Amino acid sequence: MEEQKANVRAVERALDILLCFTDSTDLGLSEIAGRLSLHKSTVHRLLATLENKGFLIRDAQTEKYRLGFRLWELSVNLAHSDDPATLWLPEMERLRDVVGETISLYVRDGNERIRIQAVQSNQAIRRVAPIGARMPLSVGASSKVLVAYAEPAVREEVLSDPLWPESIDRDAYLEQLEQIRRQGFATSVEERELGAAAVAAPIFNRNEKLVAALAVSGPSNRLTLERMMEIAEPIMESAYRMGKMLK
Repeated sequence: MEEQKANVRAVERALDILLCFTDSTDLGLSEIAGRLSLHKSTVHRLLATLENKGFLIRDAQTEKYRLGFRLWELSVNLAHSDDPATLWLPEMERLRDVVGETISLYVRDGNERIRIQAVQSNQAIRRVAPIGARMPLSVGASSKVLVAYAEPAVREEVLSDPLWPESIDRDAYLEQLEQIRRQGFATSVEERELGAAAVAAPIFNRNEKLVAALAVSGPSNRLTLERMMEIAEPIMESAYRMGKMLK
C-alpha cells in the first residue's frame, strides 16, 4: 500500500513538473524545485525520467529544460472532430473576419478560466491572445459569462473563494451577473488590462449546459462600448452555431 502511494505521488509530481511549463518556455532544476517546494534531488530524478521518455528536452549549454516532442505527438490526437477547440475554429475565423478583432475561446477550470483556442485579429494594433493562458474569474467579460451561466452551486463556490478580491462588491457583482443572463452577453473595459476591452457570449450544448465562453477582444479605443453593442448580436449568433455543432 505504501509503495502504491509512493508511485502515485511520483506521478503527481511528474505532472506538476510538466505544468510548470504552462507559463514558461524553459526552466532550470532550481527554478522547478523552488516552484514545487521539492528537494533538488527528487526533482532531478523526475526530470531525468521525463527527459528519457521524450516529454522534456535538456539544453546542454544552459542546463535548462523545455517541453519535448512527445507532447506534440500526443497533441495530434486532440485534433479531431470531437474536439471543440478544433471543431469551432472555422466559425471563430469567420467571426474574426466579421468583427475585425481577436477571437478567443475560454473554459472554466476551478476558479480560473483558461484560453483553449484563439484567432488573432488581422489589425496592425490588436490583442494578442496566447492559448493556454490562465486568468482569474473575478474580472473580464469571459469570466463573467462563465460565472453567470454556471450552475448555482458552482457560482457560489467561485464567489466564496478566499482569494476573491475584496475590492469587488459581491451584491453589485451578482446584480451584474443577472443583467448578463438577461441580455445574453457580457462586456468589460480595462477590468484586467489597461487599454483592453472585450465582449463575450456563452456557448451551450444541445442539453443547454454551459460549455465555454466566446469572446471578442481588442484595444479599448477601438472596441468601445458602442462598438461592443453593435457586434454583440453576431457574437451570440456564432456562439449559438458553435453549440449546435456539438453532439
